[in-house]
Amino acid sequence: QEQLVESGGGLVQPGGSLRLSCVVPGNSFASFAMSWYRQAPGKERELVASITGSSATTKYVDSVKDRFTITRDNSKNTLYLQMNSLKPEDTAVYYCNLGFFLPPTEFTSWGQGTQVTVSS
Repeated sequence: QEQLVESGGGLVQPGGSLRLSCVVPGNSFASFAMSWYRQAPGKERELVASITGSSATTKYVDSVKDRFTITRDNSKNTLYLQMNSLKPEDTAVYYCNLGFFLPPTEFTSWGQGTQVTVSS
């Protein structure tokens, strides 16, 4: 699997916003559905959102619906996660991976992730 490179994390106050990016090397990005995952301290990694290759379909877990938006730019091989109205419980390391709404146990390879900390 190509190395996935996540970025854009940081420290933000509750109610704030961040936009995460994930760059996927190679020539087949548009062929793949993509997803964002996160792992909070002491917790299992969990799925956050998914998007199909054409961006026609997106899906979110209930805890982020109406706050997070997953998008992609196939011309840049880049996946995005716009996170608004952030809450302390969104604090986690965020990862991207291939596939649509697959459980994190499907994967053995992950990028380095990007840390998001929501705190006042």
